[in-house]
Amino acid sequence: MKRISTAFLFFVCLGCSQNVTQQQRTTTANTPTPATNTEAARPAKDPEMDRFVSDLLAKMTLEEKIGQLNLAAVGFDVTGPVVSKNVDENIRQGNVGGVFNTFTPVAARKLQELAVNNTRLKIPLLFGYDVIHGHRTIFPIPLALSTSWDMNLIEQSARIAAEEASADGLNWVFSPMVDIARDARWGRISEGAGEDPYLGSEVAKAMIRGYQGDDLTRNNTVMACLKHFALYGAAEAGRDYGTTDMSLQRMYNEYMPPYKAAIEAGVGSVMTSFNDINGIPATGNRWLMTELLRDTWGFDGFVVTDYTAINEMVAHGMGTEAEVGELALKAGTDMDMVGEVFLKHLGQSVKDGKVTEAEVDLACRRILEGKYKLGLFEDPYRYTDEARPAATIMKPEFIEASRDIARKSMVLLKNNKNMLPLKQSGSIALIGPLVNRQREMIGNWSAAGDWKQAVSLEQGIRNVVGNKVKINYAKGANIADDEQMLKRLNAHGGELDIDSRSSDAMIQEAVRVARNSDIVVAVVGESQGMTGEAASRADITLPGQQLELLKALKKTGKPLVVVLMNGRPLALQWEEQNADAILETWFAGTQGGNAIADVLFGLYNPSGKLTTTFPQVVGQEPLFYNHKNTGRPFGGELLDKYKSRYLDVTNEPLYPFGFGLSYTTFDYGTPQISKTTISPSESLEVRVEVRNTGNYDGEEVVQLYIQDLVGSISRPVKELKGFQKISLKKGEARMVTFTITPDDLKFYNYALEHVLEPGDFKVFVGTNSRDVQEVAFRVQE
Repeated sequence: MKRISTAFLFFVCLGCSQNVTQQQRTTTANTPTPATNTEAARPAKDPEMDRFVSDLLAKMTLEEKIGQLNLAAVGFDVTGPVVSKNVDENIRQGNVGGVFNTFTPVAARKLQELAVNNTRLKIPLLFGYDVIHGHRTIFPIPLALSTSWDMNLIEQSARIAAEEASADGLNWVFSPMVDIARDARWGRISEGAGEDPYLGSEVAKAMIRGYQGDDLTRNNTVMACLKHFALYGAAEAGRDYGTTDMSLQRMYNEYMPPYKAAIEAGVGSVMTSFNDINGIPATGNRWLMTELLRDTWGFDGFVVTDYTAINEMVAHGMGTEAEVGELALKAGTDMDMVGEVFLKHLGQSVKDGKVTEAEVDLACRRILEGKYKLGLFEDPYRYTDEARPAATIMKPEFIEASRDIARKSMVLLKNNKNMLPLKQSGSIALIGPLVNRQREMIGNWSAAGDWKQAVSLEQGIRNVVGNKVKINYAKGANIADDEQMLKRLNAHGGELDIDSRSSDAMIQEAVRVARNSDIVVAVVGESQGMTGEAASRADITLPGQQLELLKALKKTGKPLVVVLMNGRPLALQWEEQNADAILETWFAGTQGGNAIADVLFGLYNPSGKLTTTFPQVVGQEPLFYNHKNTGRPFGGELLDKYKSRYLDVTNEPLYPFGFGLSYTTFDYGTPQISKTTISPSESLEVRVEVRNTGNYDGEEVVQLYIQDLVGSISRPVKELKGFQKISLKKGEARMVTFTITPDDLKFYNYALEHVLEPGDFKVFVGTNSRDVQEVAFRVQE
């Protein structure tokens, strides 16, 4: 085992101290700047692009260069762009490098013409937008996309989003969000791929391939924007915009891999996160934005802030507005979203010697290169073809893809006595506040999607089974009853109201409907506005009186099927103990109602698997499968007091990472490994036979985990290192093979060296992170 010397510890601490000091002090005009050093070390680029951009920079005034660093927000309504205060004039003066929150070819062309026809150098604008899980055709929320474990489908969803967004005047999308999230209270857990760095990395690469394709100059591709760099999902207490404080080892091993994978996949731009990282806000953190992102990982695109993130460093206590602008530019931040700090202060900062023009040049160069890569200098209007939207947006094949991807993202959490699939006969009590909620179906961050075009669950059932099933409907409860909560949600497009009847009256009506039906399908969950940005929740049980509704329905004695719509893991202890079946559908998108009905009635056999751990109670959060052991692990003995445990609940989750049932059953054979001892340079083959032993054809996600039993730093109890989604006919068996490479066994040690340490390992294979079989092997010295 490697030991860390006290000399190394002193070196690390000294380095941290010097780094902070360097970022906080003012650089004098005579001091070589970090930007100059970075410019000298800039990797070789396309020579034609380099020559073009260098020639353009040589012609630009300082004011024109600073203008390229300004990203303006432009409102939009049904008649065209509503240009916010002074933005149109700023565009004419060359003070805007890009705009966001406007789309359609007509609107984009109008703004592009302002830039190209009125500025001295005719530099075109970037057009960005929050295309998160579809543009006009809305797919399931990103968390739901990840539960499909199907990288081809995830890539397809991004490809369709790029086709539609580019047809609608856009060339830049603020996606994918790859933040690892392990606390279900955090609202933006809905926007990422869950808690695992390996799976998150695969999703990040798939999304970038879908958006960017292999040629950004094609008019049906868009530049992706990796976000949020970095560690946004680790905010303290699960509260949005909160502080993040963690060791470098945890960063590198558990949180950084998806960001690094996105850089290696060629993502064109990166967005800074709002949080501070060990005391320095990301937007002004030179170690993060230059030393790690560019110098170590080799990123050669541009960095944009999140909304007013530079301004917000004042509230972080980092200085005046001018000072935080200087800090951001020196850190390696290139483009200022909305805040106009660069526009207002950088010119004076250069005159005062606080910032050099070379530093401004470097930021401007990166933005100009982004525009060059998109082909905008060749044709500023390549995304403004007015014929494209009608030919592209919401094509039938896109709608069908939305339905297919939605049903493959759904997770069957419980199915007692094969309650599902439902029979296409008899009567159903369809009860709950989300039965007909089209707005909720497309979820949060639904871009330009029109919720009125979404299919509700009731309509979906009628579409799928027609008149074969009698539907008896009752609302049963409000999504929420708290007036303050409703006011918050409705202030931002919630479209919610409170039923004029009392909760008791609504529940009594639902009970009567249930008693007159064969089976109860209760559709419960969250409003779309209860997840997403600035939507953290301290209580992650069902909101309002929905649990009381379920309890009343249970007392009727009718079979109870719970259909969940939500954007985060929920604490569902009572529901798991009392419902006959539970289907997690998330916010399923434009075709959500049809997709849910497909699953409920067996037209599709559910295959989704959780990518986040579901707790029994909120007090277990943050909760994740790949935790480390303690010196006093709890072994299950009731009276064993001095162990790592709770007094009032077990340590186990309600549903583990990777969990998801099917209408069929799968049996796993005993895993076999090619060798029990390998050298540090060898790979290891793992084979397991999987057989469909049930009565339906189905898909299974076969999962492989490892554990490094002894290391120079403590290691997780399990780490996902491979998965395969396979389709098996009823009775069919298949041998599934994984290859564990030396890279799969490496980790970042205390010295942040990426190493494979010889020793004992376990490999686990199974249907989820809990239900696995294990085999041991050893890596020799």
